[in-house]
Amino acid sequence: MSHLANSPSWKLLDDKWPEFGNEPRNLRLALSSDGFNPHSSLSSRYSCWPVILVTYNLPPWLCMKRKFMMLTLLISGPKQPGNDIDVYLGPLIDDLKSLWVGIRGDYDAHNGEYFTLRAALMWTINDFPAYGNSSGCVVKGYKACPICGDDTPSHRLKNGHKICYIGHRKWLPINHPYRRQRAAFNGKPEYGIPPEPLTGEEVLHMVENGDRVCWKKKSIFFDLEYWKYLPVRHALDVMHIEKNVCDSIIGTLLEIPGKNKDEIAARLDLLNMGVKTDLQPQYGERRTRLPPGPWNLSKAEKREVCNSFYGMKVPEGYSSNIKNLVSLQDSRLLGLKSHDCHTLIQQLLPVAIRSVLEKPARYAITRLCFFFNAICAKTVDVSKLDKLEEDVVVTLCLLEKYFPPSFFDIMVHLVVHLVREVRLCGPVYFRWMYPFERYMKVLKGYVQNRTRPEGYIAERYIAEEPVEFCTQHLSDVSTVGVPSSQKMGVSKPLSGCTNTEEVLPYIEQHMIHIRTAYPKFRKRTKWLQDKHNSTFIQWLRFKVQSELEEDNHGVSENLRWLAAGPNMAVPLYRSYLIKGIKFNIKAQDDVRTTQNSGVYLLAHTMQVASAKDKNPILSNMGFYGVIQEIWDLDYQKFTIPVFRCDWIDSSGLVVDELGFTLVDLSKIGHRNDQFVLASQVKQIFFVDDPMHRGWSVVLSMPNREYNDVIGDEVLGDVIIECEPFTRGMPNVDTFDELVGELGGQNIRGGCEDIWIE
Repeated sequence: MSHLANSPSWKLLDDKWPEFGNEPRNLRLALSSDGFNPHSSLSSRYSCWPVILVTYNLPPWLCMKRKFMMLTLLISGPKQPGNDIDVYLGPLIDDLKSLWVGIRGDYDAHNGEYFTLRAALMWTINDFPAYGNSSGCVVKGYKACPICGDDTPSHRLKNGHKICYIGHRKWLPINHPYRRQRAAFNGKPEYGIPPEPLTGEEVLHMVENGDRVCWKKKSIFFDLEYWKYLPVRHALDVMHIEKNVCDSIIGTLLEIPGKNKDEIAARLDLLNMGVKTDLQPQYGERRTRLPPGPWNLSKAEKREVCNSFYGMKVPEGYSSNIKNLVSLQDSRLLGLKSHDCHTLIQQLLPVAIRSVLEKPARYAITRLCFFFNAICAKTVDVSKLDKLEEDVVVTLCLLEKYFPPSFFDIMVHLVVHLVREVRLCGPVYFRWMYPFERYMKVLKGYVQNRTRPEGYIAERYIAEEPVEFCTQHLSDVSTVGVPSSQKMGVSKPLSGCTNTEEVLPYIEQHMIHIRTAYPKFRKRTKWLQDKHNSTFIQWLRFKVQSELEEDNHGVSENLRWLAAGPNMAVPLYRSYLIKGIKFNIKAQDDVRTTQNSGVYLLAHTMQVASAKDKNPILSNMGFYGVIQEIWDLDYQKFTIPVFRCDWIDSSGLVVDELGFTLVDLSKIGHRNDQFVLASQVKQIFFVDDPMHRGWSVVLSMPNREYNDVIGDEVLGDVIIECEPFTRGMPNVDTFDELVGELGGQNIRGGCEDIWIE
């Protein structure tokens, strides 16, 4: 699935109401509401609530852009509406009812009549507190999970006075090894099945019959005719879940006050539960000693993790400067925003902790990071979702083995339900809060006076509408709310040269010519390939020239200039922008805080075992390199950017047991073939491996330019983002063999004790 049109939620409306699905112009909407402070002062308690609608009948690169977001309601502050938000949503619900019945649209010249426009609201998108306000369900206490309801696996901690959510083994198959281990430990069979999410009809029946255990109210959205039939009515926000989980992991590892889940109350809760009793606190006259657990880092390891973050240089636009988030003085990460947590937990955190902790705890954290990396993909492979769902349950069970119960708040538990929503609703980036948070930042910029903030927002929003309408009738004017890629004047590569469709027939003809001219070397593939590389350019020039002398030759203008060759005076660039991605040479990166010189090339090339190998194999092979020079070849009618790179030799390339690709940047190979077209490479970046000095971990740069990748063909079997790097998780059957055991005790050796005054 690369679009919501492929999801079961979309198809349910088409199947249940065929008259709605048969009209492709009918709209599918999503609603988001959240509060923000319209003033620049963070101390103000003012809370303004915009209600925003988005349209899903658009390409993936447009439907979540600001241009297509509709500010339908603006709930004024200074207090948030809370559970009374239904009162404010009443007019909007009336409009949605009218849109479901149908309103007269534009004149349809094909049918000779006005068509009827209809619209359906597919789900709401909120952070978790606002989730409870809009859905009417309880999001606190024993039954805080809106999916599990009465069957939420909750447990109140006696000393921490918190509720933890553990017992995720019930989501595993009955014959799973971890369930068998638990049954053997308890001396009885392991029971428990995962709860089935309640349907809208069941929720409506419970609320109307006075069952207020899990529900605070009947949501106003049930006034919509189709609402109770939707499989997902209120979507979980992956952005806030990801941020809270990342804060809990980093806060616990680095013992950050306010984020640390390991305190004296957590140790007493372990004692009361009868688990990990060797980690109980030991009281002294002046201080209390806490033995180090599997999750604790020593002072040296904390410094090593922080130094690893401090030395990371990422591509421009990938994230904020990680160096500014690190406090080396007290070994902490400070001021983490949502997108910082997004990049940390998906790619950077598994690298930073590679040399710390014991394998069981470290690999459990790494598995969770791999899950978030997989769940946020732009294209969903439906056949792999069952395996991904089982893997995340196993990951949560492993975290339960090595982390204290206080770590498992409601946000950690909600991770188990994310795969279900991906299966029903499609890719995550259609349902998270990032676009709406950015849009609220725009609304906040509209406020010029603290007296009437909502008035400024409404007037400037209304003024933007006619401006946007006028830009559609003017040439060379950028539209409002759709950021355009920055393109340098010379960065428009020849489209025919990126796929070499015009040159391919000549390549095949030249290979036939070589085999005919040198029959003795017909079976020596490597010799023929080398001969082809050294003589093809000269042969192509004479071949095209001879065809041009014929009548009706059919040689295109592009091929003619290609055969003539480029201008010998080649301009060099330190930076180059192509397809919205900025590339730098290595010398430019050395003086900047970002890294834009790493490239990856997937080539169909010849592989040889040694210099004496006479039977090479043609297959796909990946190459990792660093840009040293950027050339711009001038063919008179067009220019082609070319990179001269230092490519890593195969002896400096290793893939470890977790799927990380490690390279030794000092081992340079392929010196006789250093050039590559800029359109053929994918940008990557290198992070120093803290486990193996001198080696670097290869990480990928996500592609954000959907329009350049797949053009105007939105829906279809098109891979939006290709990921050349393996991100495999070890199977549960081999996990214990891979990581080993803790040796029968939970106290971590070689780590300093924790002392509390």
